[in-house]
Amino acid sequence: MSDHTDPYLVGLDLRGRRVVLVGGGSVVQRRLPLLLAAGAEVHVIAPVVTPAVESTEGITLTLREYADGDLAGAWYVLAATDDPDVNVRVLAEAEAQRTFCVRADLAREGTAVTPATASVGGVQVGVLAAGDHRRSAAVRNSLAAALSGHTAQADDRPKPAGVALVGGGPGDPGLVTVRGRELLGLADVVVADRLAPPRLLAELAPNVEVIDAAKIPYGRAMAQQAINEVLIDRAKAGRFVVRLKGGDPYVFGRGYEELEACVEAGVPVTVVPGVTSAFAAPSAAGIPVTHRGVTHEAVVVSGHVPPGHPDSLVDWDALGRLRGTVVVLMGVERLAAIADALVAGGRPSDTPAAVVENGSTDRQRVTRGTLATIAAAATEAGIRPPAIIVVGAVAGFEQGTLSDSSRTTRGETCESQPSSPE
Repeated sequence: MSDHTDPYLVGLDLRGRRVVLVGGGSVVQRRLPLLLAAGAEVHVIAPVVTPAVESTEGITLTLREYADGDLAGAWYVLAATDDPDVNVRVLAEAEAQRTFCVRADLAREGTAVTPATASVGGVQVGVLAAGDHRRSAAVRNSLAAALSGHTAQADDRPKPAGVALVGGGPGDPGLVTVRGRELLGLADVVVADRLAPPRLLAELAPNVEVIDAAKIPYGRAMAQQAINEVLIDRAKAGRFVVRLKGGDPYVFGRGYEELEACVEAGVPVTVVPGVTSAFAAPSAAGIPVTHRGVTHEAVVVSGHVPPGHPDSLVDWDALGRLRGTVVVLMGVERLAAIADALVAGGRPSDTPAAVVENGSTDRQRVTRGTLATIAAAATEAGIRPPAIIVVGAVAGFEQGTLSDSSRTTRGETCESQPSSPE
């Protein structure tokens, strides 16, 4: 691409069209959400990928080195490896077959460039600033703020120091707080969980270092001590670090552990609460965790270890005696044992139960049943984390009314579209 001409901005219709991403690092991690949202048929080719890329649903992942011919049939290509020679080969193959290609390591050498983007209220914004990524991101943030009804200018905001623990909300990027999005726009480094809304990462400027701290159930995980160390290391190097978590940092998110480590090391910490999935996911599925005349209590517990396990701190017998709502996080793989424990503690086996998978996102699914049937229903539906379990009378609510017993006990799975937050 010539240094003396401006690129031609255009919107691509990628629905059902093959898009090839060569590389498996943070650049690819940031691009995946928008490409999938655009309906692209995404293929990732790399010998090694981040845990977040590995766990992304809806992509075709090939774990090997790039080879000539991998771009056949592609409409759009991203060369994003850490080897310039490989990126040159990818670009050459793309050009030979007249496919536009973004070269992540040297943008001006590619045949396409990726703008700083934002989507606010159905309006998409794309900004290019002659390769000045910080400027394009700042302008993008200002435009997004203006479209959202805010007047703060990105360039006028002082950069904080230290670490910010930011709750990203339940999954929908529109449910992150205004303060959380503002701090993400100022970050030099973002340390992100797997459950942090991935589309928020797509909004980051290319110069922002993204560190994948994904904790994949039964898969790879970054040790908590390593996370603490990287927060402290980057902050002491003078960089502003955002620790982006799903939900709220203090609701089973180990946020306070990270705060303690930073404070002990002399690193200042800002805490930005997030919308917890414990309440937001049921809400997005039409299930209130409390309701006048039905329940006066809602208890949130962790199901990451099963009832009866020596490490469990949950009094399952006491929960079984409660009449209100029980919300269980991280309990999908132990759902049968949890249901049995609640029944053993005194809950009737016909108590309504529901599992909300990928709450608040466009992949949200709700599986319904009772304590007697919900585990089998979830298994039949192929429910996988992240998912929230709700037990109690409110779990039988559908479309604002209590389901009749026949609908409640069938263990139905339905697609549920959350309403737009904007």
